[in-house]
Amino acid sequence: MSEDDEDWFEQALSESDRDDEADAPMESPANAERPDADSTGEAWLGDEADSEEAVATEADDSLFDEDFASALQSAGGPGEDSGADGGEDTFDEEGFESEIPRIDLGIEGLDEMIQGGVPQRHLMVVIGSPGTGKTTFGLQFLQHGLVNGENAVFITLEQSRESILDTADERGWDFRQYERDENLAIVDLDPVEMANSLKNIRAEFPELVQEFDADRLVLDSVSLLEMMYDNQAKRRTEVFDFTRSLKEAGVTTMLTSEANEDNPYASRHGIIEYLTDAVFVLQYVRGDTQETRLAVEIQKIRNANHSRQTKPYAITLDGIDVYQQASIF
Repeated sequence: MSEDDEDWFEQALSESDRDDEADAPMESPANAERPDADSTGEAWLGDEADSEEAVATEADDSLFDEDFASALQSAGGPGEDSGADGGEDTFDEEGFESEIPRIDLGIEGLDEMIQGGVPQRHLMVVIGSPGTGKTTFGLQFLQHGLVNGENAVFITLEQSRESILDTADERGWDFRQYERDENLAIVDLDPVEMANSLKNIRAEFPELVQEFDADRLVLDSVSLLEMMYDNQAKRRTEVFDFTRSLKEAGVTTMLTSEANEDNPYASRHGIIEYLTDAVFVLQYVRGDTQETRLAVEIQKIRNANHSRQTKPYAITLDGIDVYQQASIF
């Protein structure tokens, strides 16, 4: 491992002048061939010998408070507990009490669908097809923390640092000033280099996040990292270890992931939704009139009461707005 790899975080932060085009599309998919994916997400639960061995090595150091097998069982499969008739949209906040510190996502309408807010230090993922606003979702999540005095880190594997700053400028979010004030770090990494240095990054990550005193972190997107591994067992092990390092860092984290081509409720490889504490699904919904709308639903949030209804949303110049009181059609 070279010294450059060992200083990946500091080196990325110091590179403030990029030559990449600043007007890259917000939600353009990576220019890479799509690998085969299990649309049901059952590849993670398969009985392959190499998979069992990989999971067994981590049994004593689980991501969750419960054992790993129970965590998988409680996670539910892609698309479970979803739909328009699954729950209430409003809660009795007056009598709500919780000993768990909670935060708001900063997305109007969606926060009202979560009683009390998301538990602090949760590891979350937003799953969606290209153009559904996954990156905007992550940036808005950080913006809400920054305006409330928090520190934030945005790691992008898809776009340049300057492109992210331009996108924030368009929405009126002063990420450039937050960077100058050292409240925000934007790190753009090549997914191939990250995969090659992942062991070193994983070891240093918790300490680096703590040194920056980050409260919120976004990785956009975990799908590109998954694509770096052709072997399914290797992919599962690496993603599992990486998510564990994120949990150990003690920061509230939002990952973005491409949806599976055959199942909009599952991630591309059907892995990450089983390793996270909360799953948000963004998708296109087409009605009888062939009108297409954007819709969001909360697939799961551990230790939180939340609506299970599917709600329409719009991507505006101010970010994402969820129409909590509206129906899809």
